[in-house]
Amino acid sequence: MSQTFANRVKLPTCLTTSCYENIIMTPLKIETHIKVHSSDTDAASLLAEETGLSKQAIKQAMQKGAVWHGHGKQTNRLRRAKKALKVGDELHLYYNQAVLDETVTDAELLFDEEQYSVWYKPFGMRCQGSKWSDHTTINRFIETQLTPPRNAYIIHRLDLAATGLIVLGHTKKVTAAIAQLFETRALDKFYQVIVEGKFPEGQVTINTDVDNKKALSHAHILEYNSELNQSKVQVKIESGRKHQIRIHMASLGHPVIGDRQHGNGSDLTPNLQLTSCHLSFVCPVTGEDKVFELPQSYRPEFQVR
Repeated sequence: MSQTFANRVKLPTCLTTSCYENIIMTPLKIETHIKVHSSDTDAASLLAEETGLSKQAIKQAMQKGAVWHGHGKQTNRLRRAKKALKVGDELHLYYNQAVLDETVTDAELLFDEEQYSVWYKPFGMRCQGSKWSDHTTINRFIETQLTPPRNAYIIHRLDLAATGLIVLGHTKKVTAAIAQLFETRALDKFYQVIVEGKFPEGQVTINTDVDNKKALSHAHILEYNSELNQSKVQVKIESGRKHQIRIHMASLGHPVIGDRQHGNGSDLTPNLQLTSCHLSFVCPVTGEDKVFELPQSYRPEFQVR
């Protein structure tokens, strides 16, 4: 065990060498899997006893999605410290202090349609959690902040570094209906990006495969900044491949500003300049045509060096 970890966590003296059989420890990081042998204790108490972490630390980890409860064939995140346990249940703790300390800018509610809502997703907010946490995901943020409280289901995703409009469902029925619109491309979605160089005039269609799958994008220039040699481009995608816009822009020799994977982005460049700006579809609840536009203040702008 490292000195750093030992100084930070007071381990119970009752633990013997055999107790560590199923515990993997590194500095500020614990992964443990516990079989419940008695129903006379609660989850937080048992985890605190087994790891030496305080109950308060365990409770905070629970709220951030680092604790899982297995019962029979089901394993789900556990939020309740006083959760009653049954013999044979399993507790899984994935405690990584660096992950639990992560923070992101709040998402902003733009349109609340009761059974679904449209939000502005900021840079760095995730659309999917991991076994280590889910507190920086947009659905978890919404479930803890939206009034009145509702479940929040992911319908589609934006890259971690991308920003802009994202739709989340609040009932399983409506979530499935809107997800079907995305899957069948029965909606319009536009993005705006800032790219390197002067983008060609007129509509440009890109059909370069992405991960050996067909991908189609249509792009046209909105504005060119000669001082920066950068273009603001609007892109409509006909398919939804991972990193499609970033790959297509790079394939034309106009990588997106801030793209560290497919372009020339680095720690010295701005964040990824890719924003979802427009969504329109037929509402599955009312049958009305819905158009959602991102306010101008959230759209990408040229950043003077």
